[in-house]
Amino acid sequence: MNYLSEMLRLPVVDSTGEKIGIVNDLGIATGEVFPHVTSLAFQGPGKTPFMISWRKYVERVDDDGVYLKVPATDIRFSYLQPDEVLLARDIMNKQIVDTQGMKVVRVNDIKLSASGENQLRLLGAEVGARGLLRSLHPALERVAIKLARAVGKPLPEDIIAWSYMDLLERSTQNIKLSVSHKTLGELHPADIADIIEQLDPRLRGQVFAQLDTAQAAEAISEFDDDELVAEMLEGLSDRDASSMLALMDPDDAAALIDELDYEKAEKLLRLMGVKEERAIRNLLGYEENTAGRIMTSEFVALPATATVADAIDGLRKLDEDFESVYYVYTTDPTGALTGVLSLRTLIVAEHDARLNSLAYRDVVWVTPDEDQEDVAEEMAKYDLAAMPVCDENRHILGIVTVDDAMEVMNEEHAEDLQIAGVGSGEGGTGESMHVFSWFARRQYWLLIWAIASGIVAASLEMAIGMGELFIYPMCVMPVVLLAASRVVSFVRNYYLEYDEPDDADKPYLGFFLQTVGVGLVMAIFIYLCGQLVLGAAYPDGIPEPVFADGALSLGGGIQAYLLTACFGCAAAVTFASCALSVIYLKVLFWRDEHDLNTSGIALSVSAVFIACVLYSVASVVAIAMVAA
Repeated sequence: MNYLSEMLRLPVVDSTGEKIGIVNDLGIATGEVFPHVTSLAFQGPGKTPFMISWRKYVERVDDDGVYLKVPATDIRFSYLQPDEVLLARDIMNKQIVDTQGMKVVRVNDIKLSASGENQLRLLGAEVGARGLLRSLHPALERVAIKLARAVGKPLPEDIIAWSYMDLLERSTQNIKLSVSHKTLGELHPADIADIIEQLDPRLRGQVFAQLDTAQAAEAISEFDDDELVAEMLEGLSDRDASSMLALMDPDDAAALIDELDYEKAEKLLRLMGVKEERAIRNLLGYEENTAGRIMTSEFVALPATATVADAIDGLRKLDEDFESVYYVYTTDPTGALTGVLSLRTLIVAEHDARLNSLAYRDVVWVTPDEDQEDVAEEMAKYDLAAMPVCDENRHILGIVTVDDAMEVMNEEHAEDLQIAGVGSGEGGTGESMHVFSWFARRQYWLLIWAIASGIVAASLEMAIGMGELFIYPMCVMPVVLLAASRVVSFVRNYYLEYDEPDDADKPYLGFFLQTVGVGLVMAIFIYLCGQLVLGAAYPDGIPEPVFADGALSLGGGIQAYLLTACFGCAAAVTFASCALSVIYLKVLFWRDEHDLNTSGIALSVSAVFIACVLYSVASVVAIAMVAA
């Protein structure tokens, strides 16, 4: 027996050969790297549950059953000990944390190892497809393995060793404390945040509550989802939430408090210490998306006349949780910024050297009202690990650290990708690897084309009783839809490459003239392509329309006139799409000014839909006029 699923439902037989029940669970003690099975739980007559000591009563295990050393009359039943868990009840089909792969997985089966006839050890959890198939029925696993081999892609086991597992759904803390391996609380805060984000909503609060205040403060600052942050804070008491925020860096705490409603935020701030409350309120006093919002008030500044020994002594006295120190800044007697020294400069300098003789005086600094993205770009330009933020008198108010600058750049990059219609995707390619998702995001125009063609057919049938003429506008419609999609791509690229100051006049007139010129060229090109098609179809010239019994016949030259009308409509709608694309540019700028994200896919779908409606109406009217 190598798996728990294979042991469940096996008969339990006493020493006289009498079947006294069937296996329904195994108990293990969690304090070992590869735990022994310590208890056997089985179901007796009348579905009565029993539990006995494995070491004391089990003689051997094989494919036919579990055999005991004593007759049923000599068995003494036991209870689950505080350091024990039941495999089927507590681990099978439960979420666990893979603390090596830093991910949340679900246990499909449990692998065991026999050591002697009556010894079993837990090796790990099977979290792959084989375990799922085996738990349903062993025959399914065997069929899947054979099929996988036939196509040259073996189906491997996916085992997570017990030493890399961390239980999540046990309510008792004794289990977590008795586990000898690396637990959730020992992981890096960013890994804890990733794991909590992967959990089922019903488990998130439980796992977050297991962290101490310092761990929770570090982990919550790593969350990417503002709604999840609010959810975690709502699950804490006001005092615990306030204590956690007080332990965070002021800029991170200010960002979280800014997401809360006013009453909740004020209550948490009042519960903090005076020092922490003042630091956070100072940051909240600055406008959003400015340097003042992301700066930290934790920096090291000394008089320019101080010595290297003074600077090193000051650094030693800093708290352990002080924001990362990259530079030491120097000030004049009025407190104005005069220079900066790197830690390397301090380390290699003589201890009695004056800071003003070592400091770099051409310091790059920004005002607290500077745009966050501009600050990040300045830091990247000058290769700075921190940027001082000063008032008009060059007094240092705080510093923007490189981690905050990177976060700003990542957010801006994500917004740019969203506007461009590109998702995060797998493997960083920006495209979803799922074929249906890719089709929905990139080939949606086919669905619009099909639906619109049906509507055009119905409209022509109602208008002139000739619904079959829909084939002509249908053949030309893809040109209009693809042109509208490309126009939106042009607008998005223009917007993303626009780098003028926010207060500068927007280039709407220049953009309009540019797109009108492009639209005119595209319209002429589409119409000429239509004439080229007609010239190839009718090399001897277009014949005159034919009437039979006073009605228009679809033979003769009527088909050429219908195609000409459709290509003319396509050219006109394409020109209109280009000329009106300045509206999309205005939408992007307006939403950006109001801090609203814009989906590139939604913008593109809207443009294609509008072009489709315009073309459908124009082509139906044109065909009706030709047929009349």
